[in-house]
Amino acid sequence: MISTLPTQEQVDQIAHSLGPDVVRIRMRDALDWADDRALYFYVILSDEAAKPERLHQIAKKVRQRLFDDLALLDLEHYAYVRFRSASEQAVIQEKLWD
Repeated sequence: MISTLPTQEQVDQIAHSLGPDVVRIRMRDALDWADDRALYFYVILSDEAAKPERLHQIAKKVRQRLFDDLALLDLEHYAYVRFRSASEQAVIQEKLWD
């Protein structure tokens, strides 16, 4: 198992490479509901990418890149990926996502 966690800089590079569909991705290391170590990825999608006809394809692509590029399956952390559109975040303004 790899013990080195990914950095926000690595996550930012992935987000940049997936633009303009991905606006940004934030990462947080925390315990999950079962008190297991977890990495949470908060993905802000462009409003265009979040449209129902594109969302599944884009979400699949983002998850695949995160898991592959960051070798998430090699970590002793569970990975959770959450999605929100830019307009949803503008209304909700949840700090974890900024």
